[in-house]
Amino acid sequence: MAELFYQRDVYGKTLVELGKLHKDIVVLDADLSSSTRTVLFAKEFPERFFNFGVAEQNMMAASAGLASCGKTVFVSTFAIFATGRAWDQVRNTVCYSNSNVKIVATHAGVSVGPDGASHQALEDIVLMRVISNMTVVVPCDGPETREAVMAAYEKKGPFYIRLGRPKVPSIENKKSFQLGKAYAITEGNDIAIIACGVMVNEALQAVNSLSDKGIKARLINMHTIKPIDEEIVIKAAQETKGIVVCEEHSVIGGLASAVDEVVAEKFPTLVIRIGVRHRFGQSGEPQELMQEYNLTAKDIEAAAIKIVKASK
Repeated sequence: MAELFYQRDVYGKTLVELGKLHKDIVVLDADLSSSTRTVLFAKEFPERFFNFGVAEQNMMAASAGLASCGKTVFVSTFAIFATGRAWDQVRNTVCYSNSNVKIVATHAGVSVGPDGASHQALEDIVLMRVISNMTVVVPCDGPETREAVMAAYEKKGPFYIRLGRPKVPSIENKKSFQLGKAYAITEGNDIAIIACGVMVNEALQAVNSLSDKGIKARLINMHTIKPIDEEIVIKAAQETKGIVVCEEHSVIGGLASAVDEVVAEKFPTLVIRIGVRHRFGQSGEPQELMQEYNLTAKDIEAAAIKIVKASK
């Protein structure tokens, strides 16, 4: 049975690990360090941790200032506040200056659960992907979260790393994390499924069910949304009957849009988007909301079967 991880636990522990190795690291939070797990860094390195209170815009501006002084800055809060409330500061102080700031935001998507619409970021990927100089990463599990945070430290410039709230299972057959380089978890030429974050596990369940029906699916973990791996997308378009794109995010502007942009220019094919369609979130248990918003393995499977049937 796959091991379960809180991605934010892994993030907090990785910050401590990095902090012991690199004295240039400072960490900022907006009164949510217990939830984002930056509290682990705060306890280990109190002189390098700064709590800005409920002042996310000020925090983002300060992060760029600290970066201008040679610091590597990790800044955290919930995804809805990091990307929505502080968008102007992220654009004009962090990204315009190409500052060495790593925004690691937690509690993204409807899987936040009972906190409801005000805390469920469904637009954060598009808000970050549209800004020049920003790298956008959505890890699929705990181990990949660690690799993504480590890679963010090594590469200069702004990052947005998107993490969820609930525990997620570790994904088997993963390859080593490389920025901008996606990989196939399963192979197949009937259908391609491209997923990120928590949707990788849902997609893997769909792949197994499709296999029982004689449909061989290629599952691609697109952990880096920007820059997107165009080569693997084009190859999938060329070698399969179509693509299903899965994300716990609006179908507008996120991973699905990134894939659409590639195939529209390089190799047009049928693409079906599994994501949140023109709705805000709502309060509920995570799995109930995944079902309500059609983000389950069954929804992915149905989309794949639709494409296969359309090709005949």
